[in-house]
Formats: sequence, C-alpha cells, structure tokens
Amino acid sequence: MSGLRNRMNRLRGNGASEDTKTFEEVDKAEVILDEEVEELSPKWKKLGVQLQSNETGQFLLRKIVYPLHYRHGTHTLSELGLVAGKLIAFHPGDDKIAEANQIMFLDLETTGLGVGTGNVPFMVGLAYLGEDSIIVEQAVIRHPAEERAMLAYLAEKLHDYTYLATYNGKTFDWPVMQNRFILNGFHRGMWQPLHLDFLHPARSIWRNTLASCKLSHVEEERLGITRLDDVPGSLAPQLYFEFLATGDPDTLEGVFRHNEIDMLSLVSLAIRFGHLLDDMDAATFLRPDQPEEMVRTGLWLERMGSYKLPDILFEQAVHSEIAAPSALLMLAARDKKAGNWGRAVLLWQKVIIHSSHAYGIYAIEACTELAMYYEHKQKDFHTALQYAREALEHMGSQPLQRRDKKKSAELEALRKRISRLTGKAERYGYLK
Repeated sequence: MSGLRNRMNRLRGNGASEDTKTFEEVDKAEVILDEEVEELSPKWKKLGVQLQSNETGQFLLRKIVYPLHYRHGTHTLSELGLVAGKLIAFHPGDDKIAEANQIMFLDLETTGLGVGTGNVPFMVGLAYLGEDSIIVEQAVIRHPAEERAMLAYLAEKLHDYTYLATYNGKTFDWPVMQNRFILNGFHRGMWQPLHLDFLHPARSIWRNTLASCKLSHVEEERLGITRLDDVPGSLAPQLYFEFLATGDPDTLEGVFRHNEIDMLSLVSLAIRFGHLLDDMDAATFLRPDQPEEMVRTGLWLERMGSYKLPDILFEQAVHSEIAAPSALLMLAARDKKAGNWGRAVLLWQKVIIHSSHAYGIYAIEACTELAMYYEHKQKDFHTALQYAREALEHMGSQPLQRRDKKKSAELEALRKRISRLTGKAERYGYLK
C-alpha cells in the first residue's frame, strides 16, 4: 500500500501551467471542469479531467461538449438527429424507435487486446446527445482500485439508453465491459442494449475498395477526417503502463485525444449509414463512385430492407466502363437470386468480353453460369455446351498452382457437365 500511497502523492504534487493549451481547436469544444471537487494535480486539470466520487470510491472523468454545428470531416454533428431513426434497420422487427437521444456511443482503451478477464478498460469513452450538443465523456482509472467506482457510474448511466453504437463492439468492447461488470458484482440487471456495430457494414461496403477497414482508414478515405499526430490505439496499453510506472498524466494526453476522435468518428459513421438507409435522401446523398463499392453498398442496403438507392447504384455499376469482373459477378449473383435473368445474362456476358488472361477465373464462373442458364432455363443445349467448353478452355489456361483439390473437383464437374450437355445436344438434334 505504501507504493500506491507514494504514487498518489506524486500525482497530487505534479506541477504544470494550468492555462497551457494541449489540444488543437479548443475554441470548438468546451471542456467542463467541476471546481467543487477534491483538488487534482494541475496536469490533470490541464487535460480537462475532474475527480468523481460515489459510494464505491473515486475515478477520473473528462467531459467535452461539441456544439451540433461542429463539423467532423464530411458531416456536421446535427445530422445525427435527422437520420438516427433509419438505424432501426439494424434491428428489423423491433418495436423501439431509434432516436438520437437513445444512442450511446462507446469505445474502450484497454490494457490488452483479448476479451478475457485479465483485460481491463482503463479508459471508457462515451458519447451521447445533449440538449444542443454531443457530449463526450472519458472515464479513467489511475489504478485498479478505482475500477469499481467507474463501473458503478457507467452501470447507472448506460441504463438511460436503448442503443449501443460501437466499432467492433460486439466482438470486443461490449464483451470486455460485460466481463468487468460481472467480476465487480454488477451482473444483476445488467444493461441489455440493442447493438449498432458499424464494423460489419463497413466491411460489407468497403472490404475491397479500402486498404483496410480499420476506423482510421475509413475516417480518412470515406469520412474526410484527417488525424494529426495521432497516437495509434495499439500503443494505448503501453502508454498506460508507462503512466502507472511514472504517475505522470502527460503520458495519457495522446490517448485522451485518440479516444476523443474515435467517439466523434463513431457519430459520423452513424450519420453516414443513416443517410445511406434513408431512401428519401438517395437522390442527394454523396454516392460511391467506384463500381464495386456501388454494388457492395446496394447489396448491404437490400439486406437492411432499403431498395430505392440500390436500384440506382446497380444501374450505375452496370453501365460503368471500369467495373471489375468481380463486381459484375456479385451483381449477377444477386440478380440470379432475384430472378432478374435478363440483367444477369448481360453481366455474365460482359465479364467474358472484358476478361483477359489475368481474369480467367472470373470468365470460368461466368461461362459456367451461362451454361447452367441455357441448359435449365432456356433448354438451349447447344449454347449451353458452347459456354461449358469455353469455361473448360479458361480453366486450362490457369497456372498450375491454381489446380488444387478444389480446382480439380471443379474441373471434374465441368467435364461431367460437358458430357451431359453433349448427350442432350445429340439427342435433340443439335449435334450431328
């Protein structure tokens, strides 16, 4: 206990100028300080941190207020209220209304990367709608003994909300929080939110058009957000352990700012996906300009029950001169399932026409699909046989390393198809 007491004394004794400005654009966000609490080190106050107390103990809390007219990249925060209702599509059939003031945004900075009991969230970032602002809160523990007080505060606050918005929160953030609540005795009446995990639509839409679906990449490439001198989230555990060793709050300055931007970016993602889900907004929304992203966006929207914008995006992709064969095949598969055979056939034919040797694998799929279409739908066994033979030619041109067990099975299936079609064609007089 003496080591902990000494470190606490060091924290209280650190000196620094209170009026030092550490974050950029301080005029755009008001840092709320509560003067009627126990005095903290000036270094904590410089970061806008206050001491919070409840019946279970103490922890630290930082609050930042962003006015709704604040622009974070492409979007202004006020847009959340306009499109939040569309996010109900994440939970079809639920009778609750997705209102902006019912969404709690969450992002953790933890001591590790797993979801096991040894991983502790030392900083819990929250964001929610106030009367005329977005409020960002960052709850922080200076040592493990403060965790229970922080969790007590969070357990009470979260119950006021219906929806939990995260980025990979279903797999990471929320399971970690649930573990900590249970281990600290808060399992009774634990909050059961409706989850809005934005990683999944991000992957559905941007999987092949962005180098990565990490939040930082999505921000820069699709939300118009540029981070300057950002501390990567992967360094947060290291910086926290350095803070535990030195007791210097300045060590966590970059972690505070990183988490703060994460929270604002979660709000921006909610706005972006809300716009996409708003059929009435389809004519004016900034649409994707890459064919594959058009197709992927349309497919995701259809899965979410939205149909106006997908039709527009699909038509743009079909007529694009730069559409990759992979994008055309995705759309063709969608049309086949929907029974839109006319466009599916045109897409398969387009893939074959534009497939060079490098894209022979796509031509194989397109030829095989056309062979099945003409055999089963048109009963045109001669044309079906032609496409089957063309698929075999493309398959034979593939490098030897592609001829694994799966490819060998596909090759055998294709040969059987050709044999069957040859018999049918001869039987019905197509071949002499």
